[in-house]
Amino acid sequence: MARQMQLNDLGDSPRIAVFRALVLGDMLCAVPALRALRKAWPGAELTLIGLPWAAALAERLPQVDRFIEFPGYPGLPERVPQLAALPGFLKELQQRPFDLLVQLHGSGRIVNPLMAACGARHTAGFVEAHSAETTESFSAEPALHAPWPTRGHEIERLLTLTDYLGLPRDGMQLEVPLRDDDRQSLMQLWPGVKTRPYVCIHPGAQLPSRRWAPERFAAIGDLLAARGYTVVITGTAGEHPLADAVSRAMRQPSTSLVGQTNLWTLGALIEGARLLVCNDTGVSHISAALGTPSVVVSLGADVARWAPLDHTLHRVLWRNVSCRPCSHAVCPYGHPCATELGVDEVASAVLDAIEPRRPAPQALAEPHVPGMWLANSNTVTPSTAAP
Repeated sequence: MARQMQLNDLGDSPRIAVFRALVLGDMLCAVPALRALRKAWPGAELTLIGLPWAAALAERLPQVDRFIEFPGYPGLPERVPQLAALPGFLKELQQRPFDLLVQLHGSGRIVNPLMAACGARHTAGFVEAHSAETTESFSAEPALHAPWPTRGHEIERLLTLTDYLGLPRDGMQLEVPLRDDDRQSLMQLWPGVKTRPYVCIHPGAQLPSRRWAPERFAAIGDLLAARGYTVVITGTAGEHPLADAVSRAMRQPSTSLVGQTNLWTLGALIEGARLLVCNDTGVSHISAALGTPSVVVSLGADVARWAPLDHTLHRVLWRNVSCRPCSHAVCPYGHPCATELGVDEVASAVLDAIEPRRPAPQALAEPHVPGMWLANSNTVTPSTAAP
């Protein structure tokens, strides 16, 4: 095939760059694709191009050798574009051109023209199925651009590109590379990590439309505290108001580590937890990578795309309202995906996670998302439509 012929001239030690300038959960879902690239070219120098926060992750991922900070770009919402830095960014890439630049950012509608300007010998990535002519117009290589999948899990979507390029897969598991000093740092921050069983409650999410109400998280916290667990509330420094609202609404005491952890001490905390209860946000992917059971309240997100793959270890609750998947930062419709998902449904999933011998609630697998639960007002029932 033409794409295999184009990649045959890379040799055994090519310089490969991967563009994935997104937030934590998105980045973790790209790790299986990074592994496929590393398996195909064990001697490659692999550079990750990402947002500033990802430098710490890139430093630890065994698949990545170098990191280049992406200054943002008009039309991409994850970072306010640092336009003054964009010429220098492009100059750096053009002066040391990569043998292969892989666009794992998404459909390519916005970023493919930028990728074509980076000066790589070969550029691979995704293109929207209806806009192949757009790819050609920016001198990209159509044979190395796969149609962007509009369905399926994010891990699978990204692996369709490496599959398309003829690269062997190397598993689908996520990775959060913890070290012993991360665990030691956590013990210094919170000695309670070793004294009694604990659970983590993470009430935050990047968008308000993705957040379940603090008082409902508080009710779950009280349920867990009453069963002898220390309740640890987690979040970023900017999520103090949410955490404070949860702790004030709880009748039982709780411990807050909001704003006190970095990626690695948060990972160590989740690693040792009996359970994580959270919104559909980055910590859900951390628990999936580390094997910690979780109960995820999914509000507005595309469940089929973002839910953890292990449906036995991770229970995802969601409402199949007509307006999801949602692109609103703040819901304009009264937030039915949140208000109609009650404490009782989440409590049932929580108890099933921490007391697996108790009778499980009546549930069937959602046909398009095996193992997912869709909560209605009275019980847990199967969904009839894809999310």
